[in-house]
Amino acid sequence: MIHRLMTLAVMTFLLPMVAHAELKFSPIFGDSMVIQRDMPIHVWGWTSPGTAVAATIAGHSAEATADAMGRFDLKLDALPAGGPHEMVIEADERRVFKNVLVGEVWVCSGQSNMGFTVSRSNDPDLESLTAKYPNLRLISVPQVGTQEPQNDFNGKWEDCTPESVKEFSAVGYFFGRQLHQTLDVPVGLIDNAWGGSAAEAWVPRDVLESDGKYGELLERWDTLAKTYDHEAEVAKWKDRVAKWKENGKKGRQPAAPKDALTGQHRPANLYNGVLNPIIGYTIRGAIWYQGETNASRAYQYRDLFPLMIQTWRDDWGQGDFPFYWVQLADYRQESAEPGDSDWAELREAQTMTMSRLPATGQAVITDLGEASDIHPKNKQDVAKRLARWPLANLYGYNIPYQSPTFRSVTIEGNKAVVKFDHVGGGLDTFDVNKPIGFTIAGEDKKFVPANAKIVGKDTIEVTADSVEAPVAVRFAWADNPVANMQSSSGLPMTPFRTDDWPGMTAGSVK
Repeated sequence: MIHRLMTLAVMTFLLPMVAHAELKFSPIFGDSMVIQRDMPIHVWGWTSPGTAVAATIAGHSAEATADAMGRFDLKLDALPAGGPHEMVIEADERRVFKNVLVGEVWVCSGQSNMGFTVSRSNDPDLESLTAKYPNLRLISVPQVGTQEPQNDFNGKWEDCTPESVKEFSAVGYFFGRQLHQTLDVPVGLIDNAWGGSAAEAWVPRDVLESDGKYGELLERWDTLAKTYDHEAEVAKWKDRVAKWKENGKKGRQPAAPKDALTGQHRPANLYNGVLNPIIGYTIRGAIWYQGETNASRAYQYRDLFPLMIQTWRDDWGQGDFPFYWVQLADYRQESAEPGDSDWAELREAQTMTMSRLPATGQAVITDLGEASDIHPKNKQDVAKRLARWPLANLYGYNIPYQSPTFRSVTIEGNKAVVKFDHVGGGLDTFDVNKPIGFTIAGEDKKFVPANAKIVGKDTIEVTADSVEAPVAVRFAWADNPVANMQSSSGLPMTPFRTDDWPGMTAGSVK
């Protein structure tokens, strides 16, 4: 099967539909939807068990029979970009989806920096005024956190207009707009991001259990589930509010408690609540912006993030669909001295994922963040860097797309000679000519600011007067690194380290 439906929760969900022989679909199917071009079109829904179901679009037809639970799955032949079409589904009753376009479909997922809306990004007034793209369609999945797989959500496809775009994902919209304008085909964007979400919330419970690495994390949540009383917490909050009022409303009103058991951190909650209803909808790929919540467990993220991606791919049933993400931006105060950084370790875990899974890519944005705001407003440049990946790798455009990455280091006396891949026309700097952002250490593992110079198209020499026998080099290894290396194409160098010394999050698992 394409995904996990054979559960008691799903059976309960289906009983009313089966009894009334009602033809039902996930709201991902609807008027004004965009379906993926050049790929078989997966359609599913529910009706009476044993019912014959036929679907037709643009002269192509497919048939299926509903199983014992009333679910049917069928695949229509691939279509070229175009439309509008009507999709007709016939079973015990007839359903017609109108104004259907065929083009490129992308899922936009992650936490708040993906959920961050156009209305809050740079130049929201100008951006919304120009958002007149009837062939760019948007749909958002509301935030539902649950341990029970959901098949339904309250949402519908809309044309991209100055009004509809305002509360849509900024990164998603700017990414989709770039594809739409470049490819000149319809584009559909599915936004299911949830601010503050943890990566484990996007992975099914059984996958986390069978993997074996997340026992302590699951145990902590199981304990909380047995002891947490949300009604009691609400009662306590009401008492605090009453006392706050009695004291003349001094200071801020106490914040209402959030139910952690139905929130965006609990393992599997978001997989069940906001991903399951769309799993199987034929897509080109997914873009992702998340990691801030998992920074304190960055070493764990090395395995958790690729596990999440692979699970999505396995359950979608489309093979290794492209999955591109945004690396963490620069954030927090700049530090004058080298030190440990959980954000640097999370960035490292993100970078490692590219070597573990095919069809993955990373947009480096350590030059686009804001020290005092975890939500940088420049989402336009973030989206452009993301869009370079599919434009180059999927759509055949000969454009730079990957940031320079560390290849190798050799020690020559007091020099560390570092070589890089993906340098384009060559390594370059921005702002000032001198390379900035390198640190170096000897056997004592004490890093100091380093002198660096470009000595070749892909080579940099790194030294420090106080380190006569270097053994390790790091670049942009900080929460908010001061660094200026880039390719000649203007893509910033990927943060890296040449050592594998245990980091500050090495033992953090829950």
